[in-house]
Amino acid sequence: MASLARNTAFLTIASILQKAVAFLYFAAIARTIGTENTGSYFLALALVTTLGVLTDLGLNSVLIRDSARNQEQTVMLLRHVFGLKLIAAPIAAIVAILLPKLLGYDVETSFLILLAIPVMLADSISLTMYGALRGAQELRYESLGIFLGQTFTTIVGVIVLFLVDASLPMLVLALLIGSVWNAVYSSYQIGKRFGFRTLVPSFAQSRILLVAAFPFFLAAVFVKIYSFVDSYTLGVVIGASAVGLYSVAYKLTYAFQFLPLAFIGALYPKMSSLVGKPVELKHVFLDAQWYLALLVSPIVFGIFALAPEIIGLVYGGEYAESMLPLSVLIFVLIPIFFDFPVGSLLNASGRQSVKTAIMGVTMIVNFVANMLFIRWYGIVGASIAGCVSFVVMFGLGAFMVRKQIAITLRDWMRSVGGFLFAGVMMACAILLLKPFIPSAEVGVLRYSWLVLIPFGAAVFGVSAYATNALSAMHVRHVMTLVRQSSYGTPPAPHE
Repeated sequence: MASLARNTAFLTIASILQKAVAFLYFAAIARTIGTENTGSYFLALALVTTLGVLTDLGLNSVLIRDSARNQEQTVMLLRHVFGLKLIAAPIAAIVAILLPKLLGYDVETSFLILLAIPVMLADSISLTMYGALRGAQELRYESLGIFLGQTFTTIVGVIVLFLVDASLPMLVLALLIGSVWNAVYSSYQIGKRFGFRTLVPSFAQSRILLVAAFPFFLAAVFVKIYSFVDSYTLGVVIGASAVGLYSVAYKLTYAFQFLPLAFIGALYPKMSSLVGKPVELKHVFLDAQWYLALLVSPIVFGIFALAPEIIGLVYGGEYAESMLPLSVLIFVLIPIFFDFPVGSLLNASGRQSVKTAIMGVTMIVNFVANMLFIRWYGIVGASIAGCVSFVVMFGLGAFMVRKQIAITLRDWMRSVGGFLFAGVMMACAILLLKPFIPSAEVGVLRYSWLVLIPFGAAVFGVSAYATNALSAMHVRHVMTLVRQSSYGTPPAPHE
């Protein structure tokens, strides 16, 4: 139990540090190269990341699951996965070369995508290696690897930005250095633990592995498509500059997704142990919703109220048009956070196919919504489409969960309503007080709005206490859940 808890702590801390470094690095890029170049950079990486599913084919999820069940199979599984990836990787690279022309990308963005193909291939290698180590419950190597990889990329990227030449190809090279580090480091750890013969590919059992991996592959395709279609549509309808403006709101919003993951690592095995006990499962589900509401409400309503100030501080005045998209897009975190326990419950009860189907519907809704709203409302339309899509995902998932644990809207609102109300009160208080805060373009006064953060936190706490949202019973239930749990995080549906 101690090693399992230590594994979770390693990965959680590393993820927080990696996300913090990545966020600051992207902010530096955005401030230095401008909106149009940021848009081209973001669009190229979004496409390559999306095509990364073709190099994995869902095999990593099968590798983690089956090697965890029987570690004696890890060597053969890894060799079989390598064999399939040896075939899949060139196909993915060819698609990455041809697709930009079919999508009508400009020459510069197409060239960036071409340069980023080695990043995709290196990431595919490290994904597989870290997957095998996860199956062996050795997360410390992945924790160190992802943090150091991001650190190396950031160091080289900062040198490129401020000391050499802030060109987009050089920034992709910085990204490649971090990816190659992870590929080499993870391969070395696998070779040291299981023997370097493990790195020799095998082409046996390919059909069996592909059949087992197909549901995971399909789910990954759905996620990647609805994660990419907003940027693509903006690029086609408006241009790269619009993608750049939207990308800063996107990065800032989705940077907070790591917060539920540590708790879901505790929640998933607990729910698995309670399948067939609907009353207890319902209590755990509502406790999880309470905890996530406590996390997400101050973030969403606080950023909504301070979006102009945050954009100005982090990205600069050139990104002023990102303020409204951020004010809208930040609300996507509410259905995303609340959907994590829904996905955990469905997966724990063996209903993965239901979750995959819901993700497929979400992909379709997201595609249609982006096509419509971007044409109607421009950059803000992409933010609206994101909110609509994830509300649909959470709504459909909640409907399916409702059949299993007999939960009602009233039950759910009792758990989360107080925190949502407290968030609204916090936002209103900040917006009412903000005009009275002195400000200036330069000097110390330009940071005077920061006093609104502790003020908003105080309003949130008082409001939550007044509505009895912060109850000692909920705190005890959540702490008990965390203490009794072990590592077992399922794949995150919103990565």
